[in-house]
Amino acid sequence: MAHHSKWKEWLFRAGQDPNIDSLSVLGNVIEEFMDAAPADRDAREIWAERRKRVVESLEADGLRYYQGGRVLPNGRAPEEIVPVNVSGNATPAMPKAVQDVLTQLVRGLPRAMYPLIKRRKGAIQLSFRSEYDLQDLLHAQLRPWVADIRPEEFTPSYAGSSTRMDFLLPAHELVIELKLVRDHAHARQIGKELIVDIEHYKAHPGCRHLWCVI
Repeated sequence: MAHHSKWKEWLFRAGQDPNIDSLSVLGNVIEEFMDAAPADRDAREIWAERRKRVVESLEADGLRYYQGGRVLPNGRAPEEIVPVNVSGNATPAMPKAVQDVLTQLVRGLPRAMYPLIKRRKGAIQLSFRSEYDLQDLLHAQLRPWVADIRPEEFTPSYAGSSTRMDFLLPAHELVIELKLVRDHAHARQIGKELIVDIEHYKAHPGCRHLWCVI
């Protein structure tokens, strides 16, 4: 099945599932195309025409696209952004569990990367080509929520060797292991790597929960 057919089928299924916000899914899919104009002038003209076709298709279905990957029914304006008070030293309100924070941050990693890759004119664009790049991004996002984050904590020796955790959150007895798939060959090795990692983490007294982010 061609890629465009796969996307069409996937979006159709999302639209049929009552548990999925299909407009949010659609917005996430088209956000990069809609918001990032090509630098090349000729390519930008082609992009503008194609973008116009997307806008017209959405309007024909009673929808409108807003910057940031938001697709809403016509007549419904985007919710106003609530300003955040950053003048004081108070920390943001903590959700009920650290797992709730991690769920939002991990699922949002691709969206968090986007404005750093597609930066404003003149700013140096960042790349996320290694696990360290992604680890640093996740670390920065976690810091407002978790007071004690220990990157590259060593595990006790297992089978004659030790390894380094990506992140240990001692207060929550939680370890985060983040892996970036480099290619198809590496993808087949990820499972084996995680099996070894899990055995190492079992030996660490501060690890009761393990999050594997691929």
